Amino acid sequence: MNNVVEIRWHGRGGQGAKTASLLLAEAAFDTGKYIQGFPEYGPERMGAPITAYNRISDERVTVHSNIYDPDYVIVVDETLIDVVDVTAGLKKEGAILINTEKTPEELRPRLKGYEGRVCTIDARKISMETLGKYFPNTPMLGAIIKIAKIMDENTFITSMEKSFKHKFASKPQVIEPNMAAVKRALEEVRG
Repeated sequence: MNNVVEIRWHGRGGQGAKTASLLLAEAAFDTGKYIQGFPEYGPERMGAPITAYNRISDERVTVHSNIYDPDYVIVVDETLIDVVDVTAGLKKEGAILINTEKTPEELRPRLKGYEGRVCTIDARKISMETLGKYFPNTPMLGAIIKIAKIMDENTFITSMEKSFKHKFASKPQVIEPNMAAVKRALEEVRG
């Protein structure tokens, strides 16, 4: 497959990594891409490490397996760096995106020799200031769009607004705060 972008998400149950991977797939689908967005389930409990995946391509995706050599890795919970080998198979031409208040330079020594691009975003701060609660997945979506350039940012914003209007039809008051979180992440991602 040509032009396929593979992304692996690392989070903890309840942080929204699975939801974020599905929202990213939906947004890419809206631009005419072929997509996959799926979780890998282990022990399903709040706080347990989980993995989710995306494949985004200009051509039909015929591979149906976990992603072992991703172009990008998204770490929704910084503590997983010390628990899971988040850089396993990560291509050095790609990048790792980590939810943290730390700088990329501060985290590099913890990444087992990974030589590629290290990016950070303080998704906790953004979500607390825009949503009033800790939902890191929404800012992480904006950040990965900025880093991976999977699609045009304005197209992504339009797609996310459409998704949020559908997802939060019974809670329209949360649409604008979620949009604010996405837009801030596009501006505040480092690396």
